[in-house]
Parts: sequence; C-alpha cells; structure tokens
Amino acid sequence: MIFYILTLFPEVFEGYRRASILGRAEEQGQVSMRLVNIRDFARDRHRTCDDYTYGGGAGMVLKPAPLAEALRSIPAVRERAGRGSGEGQEPGARVVYLTPSGRPWSQALAEQAARESEIVLLCGRYEGIDQRIVDAFVTDEISVGDYVLAGGEVAAMVLVDTVVRLVEGVIKAQSLAEESFRQGLLEYPQYTRPAQFEGRRVPEVLLGGDHARIERWRLEQSVAKTLRNRPELLRSRELPSEVAAIMKELEHG
Repeated sequence: MIFYILTLFPEVFEGYRRASILGRAEEQGQVSMRLVNIRDFARDRHRTCDDYTYGGGAGMVLKPAPLAEALRSIPAVRERAGRGSGEGQEPGARVVYLTPSGRPWSQALAEQAARESEIVLLCGRYEGIDQRIVDAFVTDEISVGDYVLAGGEVAAMVLVDTVVRLVEGVIKAQSLAEESFRQGLLEYPQYTRPAQFEGRRVPEVLLGGDHARIERWRLEQSVAKTLRNRPELLRSRELPSEVAAIMKELEHG
C-alpha cells in the first residue's frame, strides 16, 4: 500500500516515520509513505504557494497551480471535472483532503481505506486550499475531530496510523479483533504484572484461568466503559442480545 502525502512541511513526518509502526511496515515492504513537497511545484523564485483570498478576509489560501501540478505528478491520480462527474473515467487513487469541514474519520472508514492500494493525502494550511482543487481532484474530505489544527500534517499522521495497522500482516489479527470499535464497543481494561501495585490488585477473575468467565467479564467491562464514555455508540446500532442484556443490568443495577 502506498501513501502519497502532499505537504508544505515534509520534514514533519520523518520522526513519526522512524518511531512508529509505519517504519517497521516500510522495512518489511508492506506499505510505503512518499512525501510530495508542494513547494517543488511553485514556479516563482520564492516558491510561493499561498495568496490572499478573493472576497477579503483574514488569512491566506493555498494556490491552485502548485497543488494541481503536485497532484498530477502522482501516476494514479486522475483529474476529475467535478464531484459526481467523470462517468466512464478511470477513477484513479483516492485523494483525501484533510480539513475541519470534512466528514468525521472513523474505524469503519479506516477499514475501507486499508483495502486501497494507493491513497493520496492532501494537507491543507492557513485558511485551506482553493476550492477548484477540491472540485477537480478530491474524492474525500476528512476531519479527524471537531477542532482546528494548524495544518493537515498531524491529521494525515492520524489517518496513516489508523490505516497502516489494518494492512494485512502488519499487526496480528487477534490483536485487531479485540480493539476498541471493532464490535461497536470500547476496549475492556488491560492489566499486567505485578498482580498488586500500590495497593491496587488485578481483578481476581483475570488470575483464575477460567477463560469463559474472563470473556464474560471483559464483555461486561466493555459495555460499561462504552456506556460511560461513548453511549452514542450503543444507541446508534442494533445490539447483540448478550450486549443488550448486560446494558439492561447495568442501567437498572
């Protein structure tokens, strides 16, 4: 799987690449992260990539010409005449624009993205990018949360991190199956040695070796944690009977 990342600050990604699971996945040939410096496609001597916004207002906007050339430098990108057009046209790679006004990123979207062979991530800066680039190239506008970042680089790292770990062979399948959001629940609490630490003990059920009891306890803990921290996850989906029963016990107990 190949990630192309278009950014004004490619150096931001180097530390993350060395220190994360991405570096190991790259060494093993499972994924590749290719950084595209937008400034390399600016044609003036100052390598200018931003300009004032039409209509007035504070802040600068990334210019369309350097962005268009940077995108066209990626073989899998196909120019689109506008969202919803291009019938009969080869779709090319997904082009994801990281923006606070995009749809929320989720585990479900990460799982979809992990099935792609190439993804292009476009990191905005300042007030954003010229809308004509969105209309011509972008397939997905994605937000990583209801807040504003200084730029799309941190958001791009979030997206890469969530997708890379889902690529086959990067992480053990069993580890993925027990993570938060996989079954619509948050993950249960985890413990390791020692069994007692500063007066707090590991729950006895985890020490007894009864795997059926352990699985039941973990499910109960997942439901309780989800009800406490993210109740909307439970109320927005059809629940397995066992989960519904646990919810009922917790809400009336």
